[in-house]
Amino acid sequence: MEQYQTKPARNLEEYWSIAWRRRWWLIVPLFVGWGFVVLAGRFISPRYRSDTVIIIEQQASEQYVLPNMGFDVQARLQNITQQILSRTKLLEIINRHHLYRLDQSSVDSDAVVERMRRDIRIDLIQAPGRPQDLSAFKVSYSAPSAVPAQQVTSELTSLFIDENLRAHRQASENTTLFLEDQLEAARVDLSRQDERLREYKARHLGELPEQLQDNMQILSGLQMRLQATTDALDEANQQQLYLQSLLAQYQGGRAQSGDPSDGAQMSSANLDDQVARLKAQLADLSTRYKPNHPDVRQLKEKIAKLEQLRDQSDETPSSKTDADGAPAPRTPAELRERGPAAQMEGQLKANKQKIARLEQTEKKLERQIDEDQNKLNLVPLREQELAEINREHEQSRAAYDSLVGKKTQSEMATNLEKQHQGELFTIIDPPNLPQRPYWPDRFKLSLLGFIFGTFLALGITALAEMLDMRIHRDQDLQDLLSLPVLAGIPILQTAAEEQRGKLRRRVEAIAATVSVALIPAITVLSYFRG
Repeated sequence: MEQYQTKPARNLEEYWSIAWRRRWWLIVPLFVGWGFVVLAGRFISPRYRSDTVIIIEQQASEQYVLPNMGFDVQARLQNITQQILSRTKLLEIINRHHLYRLDQSSVDSDAVVERMRRDIRIDLIQAPGRPQDLSAFKVSYSAPSAVPAQQVTSELTSLFIDENLRAHRQASENTTLFLEDQLEAARVDLSRQDERLREYKARHLGELPEQLQDNMQILSGLQMRLQATTDALDEANQQQLYLQSLLAQYQGGRAQSGDPSDGAQMSSANLDDQVARLKAQLADLSTRYKPNHPDVRQLKEKIAKLEQLRDQSDETPSSKTDADGAPAPRTPAELRERGPAAQMEGQLKANKQKIARLEQTEKKLERQIDEDQNKLNLVPLREQELAEINREHEQSRAAYDSLVGKKTQSEMATNLEKQHQGELFTIIDPPNLPQRPYWPDRFKLSLLGFIFGTFLALGITALAEMLDMRIHRDQDLQDLLSLPVLAGIPILQTAAEEQRGKLRRRVEAIAATVSVALIPAITVLSYFRG
């Protein structure tokens, strides 16, 4: 037995001999295994699936009115799917169509909702040649019967379309409201910038860069007026010196002629005029010479003598004087003699008033020139400050104008969404009424049963061969005894036994043929009938 168990591996002829000898060990388990799987499939509850295809359309109006929101189609579809597959919506559909009635008595609502989610399928359809672009998607639902599958698929399709329209409209309206809020804030900011610019220009009027040319022209005019005033003032001062010198010469000539009316009693007003004239000359000489210059010292001595004489004349009682401080003429002769002096004194008084007026005008012009010059000096600073204010104002203006355009565009896009002219989900294949179940697949079950029966037959046949200790071939006997076979005894049968043997073989052939032919016939029939 040990020698028999360690015999070499069998060849193909030996395997064929075993298969023929144990043909019923192969045929019966194969047929039984296949039949078991096929019959078990008959007890499986069928499932019908209804599906529809929804295409994502871009309306032609988007060529003229841009949408006011940007969505990733796939992300939006995922969001809509989550909303539709929510527990609330699915429970409404389940109760409306009376789905899963057998399960609702023993399983809670969450389990029923989860089962319905498994029965719903959302398949994305990519655009041809553009794998990143989503052009359509397919919605399907499976149910134990065809009509509920079609009804639920139709309702799911309607939910997808309605939810897409609602989401688009809501998002568009929210965008418009947001732009309105931003526009109002931009308008307030622009008003504030306008008021700031207006206040700045009012506060620094005359110092603004756009007023530079006007200020330069005004300054040039003031400088010309100042020069003319200075020239007129110099001329008036020279006229005053000239009149004072004439009056002094006239009075000096009368004093030398011994006129008792003027030589002895020189009015203090004339002395004051002479002192003022000499002081003017002293001021003029002081600008050109040093204090110890002989002319300056001589002039100072004259001024001192005249001041001393004026003080003495003030102490002496004077006679009746006229309106200018000079002694009033007592006779017509004196009146005629004092006519030229009175005329020169009048001219001198008018000239003094002119000088005072010109000096006042000169100070006023110098003050105006200083103010205009300060304005010109502040122009670079005002230009820098105004540039910053203008830059912020322009930014506010640009932001406001941009928001106005965006708001207008958004309102148009919102109106299009309200009129269902935006991006749409359109059904190209309505939900179909399935004619046969998609599960179980009879063809696949038949193939699966054939595979199962084949493995079952091979396993049983191999097990039977391993447990069988009988000798079926001469070679096996030689391998067991290590002795040559001298003779073989044939099987001797009677005529009746031979007849029964032939009949048995015919029955076996017919049974084997029917069994083997039945499997592919039913498999092919299942394939064509679905």
